[in-house]
Amino acid sequence: MADGASMWRIARDSGSLDLNSSYAYLLFCRDFSRTCRLATVDGEPAGFVLGYRRPDRPDCLFVWQVAVDANHRGAGISSRLLDDLVTSELEPPVRTVETTITDDNAASQALFAAFARRWGAELSTSTFITAEHFPDGHDGEPLYEIGPLDLGAPRAATAR
Repeated sequence: MADGASMWRIARDSGSLDLNSSYAYLLFCRDFSRTCRLATVDGEPAGFVLGYRRPDRPDCLFVWQVAVDANHRGAGISSRLLDDLVTSELEPPVRTVETTITDDNAASQALFAAFARRWGAELSTSTFITAEHFPDGHDGEPLYEIGPLDLGAPRAATAR
């Protein structure tokens, strides 16, 4: 459960992520522990990824949030977290990754485009959740689908 609290703090401090309740992060760490990761640097939480397997497509991993603490950005942590998820021994293996990204989030768009290149996969986008779906004025979230993944070794994730 401590990982969930750390993830919540990183999300809160990011200044750009939609902050969910701390309860949601705690539950994700318990119920989806096989598809969530917390990175540490020198024993301190540095970044995280929250994901889950789609119930109707168990070979599809939906990535809900990725964040890196400001002190550790640019070190390739988010890339390594994503790579770790798809190389873990999940059954069935992950063949497709999905996420949603607002149109103004260039950093996440670049992260997932680089992920697709490393894994030799196509990246496609489609309309998914529009601004009209949200009751609170949230921007639309197009769906990014990456796959099928080339499950051989990924091309090296580069740290900047």
